[in-house]
Formats: sequence, C-alpha cells, structure tokens
Amino acid sequence: MARRQKRTQSSKDPSRKLITAIAPKSPISEQFRTIRTNIQFSAIDEEIRTIMVTSSGPGEGKSTTAANLAVTFAQLGKKVLLVDADLRKPTVHYTFGENNGFGFTTVLTKQRTLEKTVIETDEQDLYILTSGPIPPNPAELLSSKSMEQFMEEVKAQFDYIILDTPPLLAVADPQILANQCDGSIFVVFSERTEIEQAKKAKELLEHAQSKLLGVVLNNKEIKNNDYYYYYGTK
Repeated sequence: MARRQKRTQSSKDPSRKLITAIAPKSPISEQFRTIRTNIQFSAIDEEIRTIMVTSSGPGEGKSTTAANLAVTFAQLGKKVLLVDADLRKPTVHYTFGENNGFGFTTVLTKQRTLEKTVIETDEQDLYILTSGPIPPNPAELLSSKSMEQFMEEVKAQFDYIILDTPPLLAVADPQILANQCDGSIFVVFSERTEIEQAKKAKELLEHAQSKLLGVVLNNKEIKNNDYYYYYGTK
C-alpha cells in the first residue's frame, strides 16, 4: 500500500523530535498517552477517528503535538495516518525526514493515488502523508468534492486519521476542515498564547460546528525544568 524510503536520522529536523518514539517511558510521553486516552473516552455514543490539531497562532506546538499523538495511537497497534493539512507552512516532511515532492495536494488533485503517496514510517503502524507542493488556492482545495472523497478513502483504510492544520486565526483552512473531522484538539503555548486569541479561536471552531475534544497546554515549565503537555476539557 505505502511506499517506504530509506533515510538517515540526520535528515530529520532535530527541533521536532518525536519524544513518544525515542523515549516512550518519559513523563512527556505519558502525558501524550493521557491525551490519547481522554480522546478515546471523549465520546460515548460516537467513535472518534478523524482528529484535527490546531492552535490560535504559529509556533505554539500544534505540529509537534499532532505527530506525537499519532505515534501514541500507533503504539496501540492501530493503523494511523498523519496528514499534513497545513498547505501554507507544512512541516511533517521535516519531522520525518521525507521529500515533499508529492503528498496531500497531489492526491487531492488526482495526480497520484493515495496508495502511491502515503509513506510508511519507522514507527510500526504509523503512516504519513506530507503536504505535497503548496497550492495557490488551499481553501478551495480543502473545500472541494475531492476532499470529501479523500476523507472517505482514508477512513476505509486507517483506524485513526490525524490532521495537522494551520493556525485558526491565520487562515480559513482549519475552519473548513473542522466540520469534516470527528473532533478538534486545540494547542496553547504556556505564557505565550493570549487569552483573547484563544477565545477567538474557540469561537471559530464553534462556528464551524466542530466538536472541541479538549485543549493541550504546551511548554509548561515545572520544578525539575522538564516540560509536559496537559490535556483539559473546554
């Protein structure tokens, strides 16, 4: 189904380490597993399988959160697809040290099939779909019929689909994707994200009729100078 490329560890962006993969027993990894568990129990009558990860602004940790969350779901033995749906400033290919010549956009525009474009990672059961070439019209592409067909196709092949999307206050893309997913995770950066920005972002999710699964507090310093991610309800 998926292609697999040989790559070296040095090709990966060192600032985007997958802590859940390299140190699965660490306190941070445990927090990600807590997020995963809370997501699984967040809906009683419906299954949460497609999850959008976003933030109010750039640099708040949404991409790192999305990638590590994807790893934790794969560690359950579930088949997981991480999609780089940030068609403005994609980063998933940096995180995993992959080429971005083909990806999400080439699948949506029918230039390549999903099977030929999805990449199998070094993590068992974890697959990624990089963004592909940045299009001139991301919002139109994400709201197209092709996007609906894409979601149906990936849900038929994967247990969980996690979408890394742009910041809510920057562009309309995440609002378009929000009501196509089962739920959203909102990432805030400790002592950086402004309260009013967070409130505005939450309102945008509500207007998009998105189910807000919870909030991840990122980069909260504790006494031993370690860092953790915390999951809370809205």
